[in-house]
Amino acid sequence: MTADFTLRPYRAEDEDAAIELWRLTWQQAYPAIDFTARVAWWRERWRNELVPNASIIVAEHADALIGFVTIDGSGYLDQLVVSPDHWGSKLAGALVDEAKRLSPGGVTLKVNKDNARAIRFYERNGFGHAGEDVNPTSGRPVLRMEWKG
Repeated sequence: MTADFTLRPYRAEDEDAAIELWRLTWQQAYPAIDFTARVAWWRERWRNELVPNASIIVAEHADALIGFVTIDGSGYLDQLVVSPDHWGSKLAGALVDEAKRLSPGGVTLKVNKDNARAIRFYERNGFGHAGEDVNPTSGRPVLRMEWKG
């Protein structure tokens, strides 16, 4: 695990690598769910919702995409994805810091309530609990979290 990476804005040619990283990462986090079966849905969501409406910052190492964060104009962080090879490194913190830089008035997000690792990460990075909800797609309970700039 290396700490060497570069952050830069997303480019259209990053699409396939970003989608594969999303699939790989979520599959690792939730092995009982078949994320390969969800790729077509995710690609459509990526193209039609996230890319047109969010700032996307990607992280690269050795010319490979190893992470990304999406943040929209309202300060909603929809996705923070870090390659499992880089879990525990400073990469996720750097991506969250970039989201905070892009949305200095505050950042909100939703995280699965059963994802204790992610919740602890967000708490360590200044996010507080702001309520509970249910993910409309998965039906899983989620925790709303926020960072106030």
